[in-house]
Amino acid sequence: MHCIFCQNSSTEVIETRLSEDGGAIRRRRHCSKCQKRYTTYERMEELPILVIKRDGRRERFDREKLRRGVLKSCEKTKVTADQVEKVVSDVETELKQQDSTEIESKVIGNLVAKHLKKLDKIAYIRFASVFRRFVDVEDFEKELKKLI
Repeated sequence: MHCIFCQNSSTEVIETRLSEDGGAIRRRRHCSKCQKRYTTYERMEELPILVIKRDGRRERFDREKLRRGVLKSCEKTKVTADQVEKVVSDVETELKQQDSTEIESKVIGNLVAKHLKKLDKIAYIRFASVFRRFVDVEDFEKELKKLI
């Protein structure tokens, strides 16, 4: 590691610790030439998750977009903001554990539906009606029968 002040390549790590969120390693360094100290961080490089849309387009996974969709489904229910955030975090974690960084939108939808089904039946039906593109009352009926 080169010194950020004098570009000397002879630096020494004097302290190493895990960052507060656990997502990085923080290192305090000392330059043997200019005697200055500075901090560096070592982070794991995350590959972006690409969502394959129904029409074949690809776009980056957007956690905020997912959160808005879940929130919309949970409006006027007893689902709390913390529960919504947990669903979003759990889905994102499951996506990161997939073998591929390219994931079909239906996989994401199924994960959300699975979590909402456990959490709140009304939120689940609302989400499913948009995600599964219910066209008429019979589609709702079929889904409701599965819940009962």
